[in-house]
Amino acid sequence: MEGCPLSVGVDIIEIARIAHALARFGERFLRRIYTPREIAYCRGRIPELAARFAAKEAISKALGTGINGISWVEMEILADSRGKPYILLHGKAEARAQRLGLHHWAISLSHHDRDAIAFVVASAR
Repeated sequence: MEGCPLSVGVDIIEIARIAHALARFGERFLRRIYTPREIAYCRGRIPELAARFAAKEAISKALGTGINGISWVEMEILADSRGKPYILLHGKAEARAQRLGLHHWAISLSHHDRDAIAFVVASAR
């Protein structure tokens, strides 16, 4: 996978899983998984949190690592002024992307009723 020109990742999660984790672990769960900017953007909206969780899983798949060796908060999903999501990588996640030659990321998030889904595409150009 080293030097690959294109990589994709997708993940789907039941929104109830995030609601359960938040109810059980509260702030500890939020701080372990999400950056302060993600927490501020989501403002406790469970579907938004679930979509970002799915996005982090999808990013880790695109990086070819799974979540092993990468911290959840090294993958950050923010939104521009129109609400369009974008990805910022930090630390080991950023280093892995650089090694793979993956410099451009596109992301799509969606949620409805029970599930949230994320799809990411990373490319060299």
